[in-house]
Amino acid sequence: MTSAPATTKATRRRHDREIVALAVPAFGALVAEPLFVLADSAIVGHLGTAQLAGLGVASALLTTAVSIFVFLAYATTAAVARRAGAGDLPAAIRQGVDGIWLALLLGAAVIIAVLPSARALVDLFGASPTAAPYATTYLRISTLGIPAMLIVLAATGVLRGLQDTRTPLYVAVAGFVANAALNAGLVYGADLGIAGSAWGTVLAQWGMAAAYLVVVVRGARRHGASLRPDAAGIRASAQAGAPLLVRTLSLRAMLLIATAVAARLGDADIAAHQIVLSLWSLLAFALDAIAIAGQAIIGRCLGAGDAEGARRVCRRMVEWGIAVGVGLGIVVVLARPLFLPLFTSDSAVKDAALPALLLIALAQPISGIVFVLDGVLMGAGDGPYLAGAMLVTLAVFAPVALLVPTLGGGLTAVWGAMTLMMTIRMLTLWVRTRSGRWVVTGATR
Repeated sequence: MTSAPATTKATRRRHDREIVALAVPAFGALVAEPLFVLADSAIVGHLGTAQLAGLGVASALLTTAVSIFVFLAYATTAAVARRAGAGDLPAAIRQGVDGIWLALLLGAAVIIAVLPSARALVDLFGASPTAAPYATTYLRISTLGIPAMLIVLAATGVLRGLQDTRTPLYVAVAGFVANAALNAGLVYGADLGIAGSAWGTVLAQWGMAAAYLVVVVRGARRHGASLRPDAAGIRASAQAGAPLLVRTLSLRAMLLIATAVAARLGDADIAAHQIVLSLWSLLAFALDAIAIAGQAIIGRCLGAGDAEGARRVCRRMVEWGIAVGVGLGIVVVLARPLFLPLFTSDSAVKDAALPALLLIALAQPISGIVFVLDGVLMGAGDGPYLAGAMLVTLAVFAPVALLVPTLGGGLTAVWGAMTLMMTIRMLTLWVRTRSGRWVVTGATR
């Protein structure tokens, strides 16, 4: 007869294998995405400073627009995983198809809104007179790729919900390679300048969308799922995503507030803030990969009616989040002297950044818990609670951050407010998971 401790260890090893199998490819796909902008920057940078500045403004606008709709991936992952866990693969894929149709509709709406207002948006972001024409050109062309980017988000959610994070990795890597090759060929070979970079990125994005659609269409045909748009299904997808949209907008607002406050502190502080924020975002990829695994596994467990299994996975993922957070924190502390010279030789910027880097290092275990529990509740379809919790966090964070220029403390105080933000998020998520109210079994929540 197997002893209880042995059974527990075997269960933990099974969970660990599954978490790693989902999280590692997810991390690769997440890291591949920002490489699009990096490749564009490297190629356009050789055209001139004005072109690179224009690309920076346009990329910021595009990134903001797409990040707002990241709920397409999150909500679709949870819904598909639930139905797959319940053993109804046709319904799972049908749910994913509804998400893809919603992505296409939203993408078309963004094109209609952005194309005529591109120059006004560029001016709103403060582009210089020399950079504005390049930013406008890049934005107008790249906007045509937004529907493809949103389709990729929704289709990624379908595959994650089906416990497949390898295909998104392969598509992301292929997309990056195609993007770099197309950009180089169109910018220099065809002599199209910054417009060539934009067209190269658009073609790469639609190529990625086509690859995902081939996979989803094959799955739908294999399991007899309809591919036609269904108004009720699309509306349900939108309703499931609405709370996550509120959550995402609240988070973006907090990041914008932190950047705006840092900008008021002076050039050295805003420069240091950008360096610290870049590292913080990079660390978030590692933690978000674990959260993605959580979304998929929790959704499947709840769909299968395995409430106790979902709780066990949640506990194990919290342990993973803490362990990875501690590891990342140690790396940041040890690498601080090596990291900063990569970005600046200005001693004032280094002096401002060093204490802030120490703060984010110390806060990584907190971040680990936040990302994991965020993923757990997303996988459970607990979007309304996540939206409310993030609004509460914003209400506390905003006045604290906005008081920094008055009370003093410089950039360290700004990142102290960011740490407070993550701590509040951890507490609100912890309270919810401890209550057990997120554990709702069945094919739908």
